[in-house]
Amino acid sequence: MTSTQNVRSGRAETWPSLPVDEWAATRDTLHMWTQIVGKIRLALAPMVNHWWQVPLYVSPRGLTTSAIPYRANLFDMEFDFIEHQLRIRSSGGDQRQVALEPKSVASFYRETTTALAELEIEVPIWPDPVEVQRAIPFADDTKHASYNPEHARRFWAQLTAAHQVISQFRSRFIGKTSPVHFFWGSMDLACTRFSGRPAPRHPGGALNLGNWVMVEAYSHELSSCGFWPGGSQEGTFYSYAYPEPEGYAEHPVKPQAAAYSTEFGEFLLPYEAVRTAADPEQSLLNFLQTTYEAAADNANWYRDALEDRPERRAAPR
Repeated sequence: MTSTQNVRSGRAETWPSLPVDEWAATRDTLHMWTQIVGKIRLALAPMVNHWWQVPLYVSPRGLTTSAIPYRANLFDMEFDFIEHQLRIRSSGGDQRQVALEPKSVASFYRETTTALAELEIEVPIWPDPVEVQRAIPFADDTKHASYNPEHARRFWAQLTAAHQVISQFRSRFIGKTSPVHFFWGSMDLACTRFSGRPAPRHPGGALNLGNWVMVEAYSHELSSCGFWPGGSQEGTFYSYAYPEPEGYAEHPVKPQAAAYSTEFGEFLLPYEAVRTAADPEQSLLNFLQTTYEAAADNANWYRDALEDRPERRAAPR
């Protein structure tokens, strides 16, 4: 009964309020937990362009790895933010759970590797986090040890709402485009469109991350958008281009609350501005579309060949 009530309450509040200051401790701990799980997928999944084999995905209960190959079998790992468990399921029929509760990163790391060992899954991973200022090895991290179940559930609800709109935006593009996926390194939900042209070699510079990682990620000209649980009071939607074309920053975008940040080299839109809009979905769609146009128009993308209407392509239903 409790789980059903939680699901219903989660659905009732489509765009929940979640002030960053209130959940920063849980966010930072969860960030490290998702890195551990993400690195397990990274260690086993075949390489895909732009590192598309490493992210997590929004699921009906939280965040999932999807199926990971291991020898002749498959397994997956899912953060369940309804019943607050990390679920590990094997195609052999066995499964294990690790409770999502207040505990250190070191404890979560130990319990997760133990659960995998009980399923006879051995996965050596790089034991340090990436894209953070201070990279404390997972086995030694007792600093991050917070978990508020309601905050985690609300974050998942934020991701779910963003996922729905970004997926709709993604459907309008028939060129090369990424899935809507959750990058655990930077802890953001992202989707990227590509012009089809190669890009200049990326200079790198991400925190605790090899430059070669960025070179692969940004090998082709792109426009990327997403949601990050930071940067403003309740999180931030963003959009950027690589390489950034001349005139990009001055391009008019919607809604009025959106603006170009010279500090970050991105268009930014506070989550709160979307949440409180008369039509949050349309407000976010306007941001995604106009910031994409800032990249595509100023870089002379061949838009006629890259865009189409999904309803025109769909068969009668």
